[in-house]
Formats: sequence, C-alpha cells, structure tokens
Amino acid sequence: MIKAINLTHYYNKDKALENINLEINKGEFVCLIGESGSGKSTLLSNLSTLLKPTSGDIFYEETNYKNIKNIDSFRKENIGFIFQFHYLINYLTIKENIKLANEKASDDDISTFLNSLGINDLKNKYPTEISGGQRQRASIARALINNPKVIFADEPTGNLDSQNSQKVFEMFKDLSKKGTTIIVATHDKNLAQIANKIYEVKDGKINK
Repeated sequence: MIKAINLTHYYNKDKALENINLEINKGEFVCLIGESGSGKSTLLSNLSTLLKPTSGDIFYEETNYKNIKNIDSFRKENIGFIFQFHYLINYLTIKENIKLANEKASDDDISTFLNSLGINDLKNKYPTEISGGQRQRASIARALINNPKVIFADEPTGNLDSQNSQKVFEMFKDLSKKGTTIIVATHDKNLAQIANKIYEVKDGKINK
C-alpha cells in the first residue's frame, strides 16, 4: 500500500533520514520506534505527505506522491492523522470538533467512537473543560470518523496513562484487522509489541 524507495530527508544541512526503503501492506499495523531525535517522526511525516522528502520516492497504491495534484483532497479521502498534541478547537464542543472532520457523520456514529474511547459522556464539553488525556482520546475519535484507509499517529499515547494507552493500541489492532493500515511512531517498545511489524529508527536509518 505504501512504499518508500531511497527516502532521504535533510533539515538544512542536517541529515534526518538516509536511504530509507520499506513497504507497508494494506491492513498492517506498523510501529516506528526509536529515541527522540532518531528520525521516526520525520519518517512518519514523509510517509503521511506532511513533509516532502529531500530525495527518493514514496508510493501510495502505486501512485507516486509527486504525481498527486491535490494533496488536501488526497488526505481528506484517504488519511487520518493523530498527533501527540490534540489541536482541538477550543470554542467547539468535542462533538462539534469531530463533526468538523466529517459533516456527514451522524450523532450515533460519533457516539460509537467516543464510547469505544470511554468519553461519550463528554461530547458536549469544550476542550478546556476536560483533561489532556481526554482531549487526546477525542482527537483519536476525530481521526477515525472518516474511516480513513490509513491512519498515521505520532506518539498518540504521550498524554495517556498505561491503561488507556493499551486500549488505544488494541483499538489500532482491531482497525487493522478490518483493513485499515495503521502507522504509529512511538518511543514505547512495550506498546509496539502489539503491532504486526516494527521498524526501529536509529540515526536516520531503519532496522526491521
């Protein structure tokens, strides 16, 4: 589903990634693990179209990213994003934040995702009225509401306790079994064991 060939990325003169080659199949749950500064978040950002590589190629279902004319439409139709920092809009309720990502979603659809994350009772609250961990779970529901083909998550459990972190990764596992491709950057090696495939990123290179 996603293939990277000789992927290299520089920040000015600093090399963050060097000749990355990998393939991710449909329905796989993949974790990119590594210490801070290893390059795992840069790799995730390149694979998810948020960054353009300095050199090399990335393919999505055999289409080169370089040939995608409307990247915003491509993201909306295919990709869900989950970040360590939730980026919810404070003047909208949790339900309204999720609805913004998919105007066609029914209240029942939204409640289903919020229930699975244990926060349906907070749907009429504002982000400033709930905890950081609850906001993160709301952002996960927002990413899932479009039923994306691929979910990219950068340290999605950074603000969650161990129990809720486990629940989120088990949810990712269930989604992958249903055909959604999941790609997560995390420093938590224990949580990463739930994934189908693990790539260790170190000094801008990967070890499978």
